Amino acid sequence: MPDHSPVTTDLEPERAYLAAARADLTRMRERAESLDPNRASDGDSAYELAVTLARRVASLQDNPHTTLFFGRIDHADPPPRYIGRRHVSNDAGDPVVLDWRAPVSTAFYRASRTEPMGVVRRRRFGIDKGQISAIEDENLLAADESDSSSAILAQEIERPRTGPMRDIVATIQPEQDLIVRSDVDVSVCVQGAPGTGKTAVGLHRAAWLLYTHRDRLDRSGVLVVGPNRAFLDHISAVLPALGEVRVGHSTAADLVAHARVRSVDSTEAAVLKGDSRMAEVLRRALWSRVGRPTEPLVLPRGARKWRIPAYEVQEIVDELMTRGVRFNAAREMLPRRLAHAVLLRMERAGDSPDDRVQESVARSGPVKKYSATVWPAVDPAQVLFDLWSDSERLAAAADGVLDADEQRILLWGKPARSKGTAKWSVADVTLLDELHDLLSRTPSLGHVVLDEAQDLSPMQLRAVGRRCSTGAITVLGDIAQGTTPWATDSWGTAMTHLGKPEHHLEVLDRGFRVPAAVIDFAARLLPSMAPGLGAPVSVRDNTGELRLVTVGEDERSAALIEAVRSALADPGSVGLIVPDADVTATAKALRENGIEHGQLGVESVDEADHRVQLVPATVAKGLEFDHVVVLEPSDIADAEPDTRTGLRRLYVVLTRAVSSLRVIHSRPLPAELAEHA
Repeated sequence: MPDHSPVTTDLEPERAYLAAARADLTRMRERAESLDPNRASDGDSAYELAVTLARRVASLQDNPHTTLFFGRIDHADPPPRYIGRRHVSNDAGDPVVLDWRAPVSTAFYRASRTEPMGVVRRRRFGIDKGQISAIEDENLLAADESDSSSAILAQEIERPRTGPMRDIVATIQPEQDLIVRSDVDVSVCVQGAPGTGKTAVGLHRAAWLLYTHRDRLDRSGVLVVGPNRAFLDHISAVLPALGEVRVGHSTAADLVAHARVRSVDSTEAAVLKGDSRMAEVLRRALWSRVGRPTEPLVLPRGARKWRIPAYEVQEIVDELMTRGVRFNAAREMLPRRLAHAVLLRMERAGDSPDDRVQESVARSGPVKKYSATVWPAVDPAQVLFDLWSDSERLAAAADGVLDADEQRILLWGKPARSKGTAKWSVADVTLLDELHDLLSRTPSLGHVVLDEAQDLSPMQLRAVGRRCSTGAITVLGDIAQGTTPWATDSWGTAMTHLGKPEHHLEVLDRGFRVPAAVIDFAARLLPSMAPGLGAPVSVRDNTGELRLVTVGEDERSAALIEAVRSALADPGSVGLIVPDADVTATAKALRENGIEHGQLGVESVDEADHRVQLVPATVAKGLEFDHVVVLEPSDIADAEPDTRTGLRRLYVVLTRAVSSLRVIHSRPLPAELAEHA
């Protein structure tokens, strides 16, 4: 018989314990609300205290739709330990609920019959509308049984929902917990197939890091980077639900928003601008702005004129250029180095100048003017504008790095009149970020969580990496879901571009959210688009539902509406994923048939929780729905610039379903799917 046993006799005592815990949480929140920040010694301290108290109160909010705890572990010695989303203590200060991130809670996720970690019994709670509805016990001292599956665990994983992603704190698996609790100084790369929970694991890792290393990370900051605004909105509820409200969220594009994007590159130009070789081209272009002195520095001071010959100035410039510091830092050093050369001459002449004299010389008009002539201030936009507008400048910077054909791809056919009227592309603003960093070092955060990392170009990865140059990074992605022409085929290469060649790679291939019928169908694409990558395996008992519906072109709209209505008959969210070109027509068909829905876009976020969401295929990545309806797979694949990218886009779209997938098509399915159907 199964090792997990349903329990009914303990329901009322556990419900009473939950009620008492809720009362304790209310007392903790009321106490925090009663504290007066104005009692601080000064205004700045009062402000800091007010911010801290506001965060404390926010973290102590109760959620009536769930419970304060989801599990319990019993050791040989009482009392039992209840595991929940946050710590709760009673009036005496004794723990009532332990935070899931506390070290003692690790045993709830990792204890097993072969390694019980001192746990005698693990108890899971079924939840319905914020109340305990079921109890399931697992005796870790029992003999090994063939069936050790948990019905409560399965129900929680597969529970239908609408709205943003929810936390998985009650269902974290041992292999996921190992990633979540990796050391703060370890950079982790997670290769995760669809439905393996890699995004949730990354978010829970951020929450665990802030809990365990709060003093360190509160100062340096934690940032989550996602592919688009729709994705960030989808994950926005997870960290607040875990009591963390101090984590920043950004898209990769927003990180480098140094100029407004008003142009779209050709595919070949975008791929080339994203190539890591561009870093060397930009470095050369920037440092070539440093001039060669042709005249001596002449400094009138009192009755004398002090003269530094041009060759000696050049020696100073050459030394500064080889120090390995940023362009602006070296530029600021030049006046002081020139002043030092003047002071040496003063000393040889019998004077006794001190540091004040050197500082006065460095700030003098002649020295500042001469320094600016040799080492001028530089604007990144001007550097890039000159590169794309001037073939000679580009040839000099790209010599031995890019061939003549590649240089022609980068040059503008009709250059703008000035940097102010230039129309920059997404790839251009990433290059501007590289130039900004070459000028002045980009500040580093304590930790960055980067999701959908496989889609970023090498130059985009460099931009993210410099945001955590002194901290670690958690990288999440799936090689098979790379949907850009520059998508990486190697995590080792990607991590090197991020500046983290020393890292720990974890592979998640057990699918908890995507059912077998769906993942097996989508996995038919893998040999053609990601050869050598293992197929994910669904571990759910429920195999899900897959329906392929072939219709005539004039019947397509009616079949689509019928599929959506059929999906609405079951509980949960419905994602209608269509080719980008069909979004407008599909929205019209939904309205005409009275189907209320939301619509997602790359940057447009619908705040309402609609059961039906209309999703362009290019926005589907990272999202999930209980039921998915996909329109015209071949159109989705054909919209991409090459076959590999098209099949990967389709793989992403087909793996968004948690329970059922309906595919409506009038065109033949792509051969990679059809030949096995």
